[in-house]
Amino acid sequence: MNKYKTMTAAALLFVLSLSVSGSNATTLQLTPKTEVSQEVTASSYKVEDLLAKGESLANKTITVEGICNHLCPHGGTKLFLRATDGKQIIRVEAGKKIGSFSKETVRKQVSITGKLVEQRIDEAFLENWEKQLKQPASGKEVCNSTGCATEGKARGENVASPATTRIAIFRKKIADRKAKEGKNYLSFYYIEANSYKVNN
Repeated sequence: MNKYKTMTAAALLFVLSLSVSGSNATTLQLTPKTEVSQEVTASSYKVEDLLAKGESLANKTITVEGICNHLCPHGGTKLFLRATDGKQIIRVEAGKKIGSFSKETVRKQVSITGKLVEQRIDEAFLENWEKQLKQPASGKEVCNSTGCATEGKARGENVASPATTRIAIFRKKIADRKAKEGKNYLSFYYIEANSYKVNN
């Protein structure tokens, strides 16, 4: 009888260990799916709310909704979403999964899911911009490292002002921030998009 109880207990332990192992295996398999679904169900923001919380949301997957007011004409790899008040704009870059945005996004409500990225404007950025100004102009609107006019608006620049004036304003803002916060750069945010949807 003791042999029977020992064998039954051993069999029961074996079955329990398989159940536990099986549940651990299931948990391990579900973990990546859970992480993916968290990215897909990321919090949705309006443009103005996203920009206000930029520092705390940097490098996180977010979803933002806004009106596309500009699509980069050089391949459609960038679009710009406007805030509901029309005053703030955020740049969105098409990630590898997207490649480029379709022309149907322009003047439409668009939902974008992707990673919020901080871009810093510092002295090195400004010096590079000054070097580019010394190169001959082609006469076309150019989307280079300083960006097109819409990108300037996204950084709060008065794009009607000469570039040298805008650079001087950035230098003053950097100096002010360094004096107040000890940071010798300005932070601006853009989105590396993984997916998008035209809402209307």
